[in-house]
Amino acid sequence: MSEQDLSHLTFEEAYAQLEAIVARLESGELTLDESVTLYEQGQALARHCSDLLDKAELRVRQITDDGTLAPLE
Repeated sequence: MSEQDLSHLTFEEAYAQLEAIVARLESGELTLDESVTLYEQGQALARHCSDLLDKAELRVRQITDDGTLAPLE
């Protein structure tokens, strides 16, 4: 799963996919190769979620005194 593949996902969508991957990994019913592939996908999703949270935090910090958001890039 490349960063481009993830760029269209909202935080909620990415988090839901991450939860599904964790559940599958915890099931213990996967082969080693499947587990490694899912782990890699999970890491990419976790990074994407973290990036989205960082951007949201930046937006909140950029709220001006009059209550409007400062423009982002």
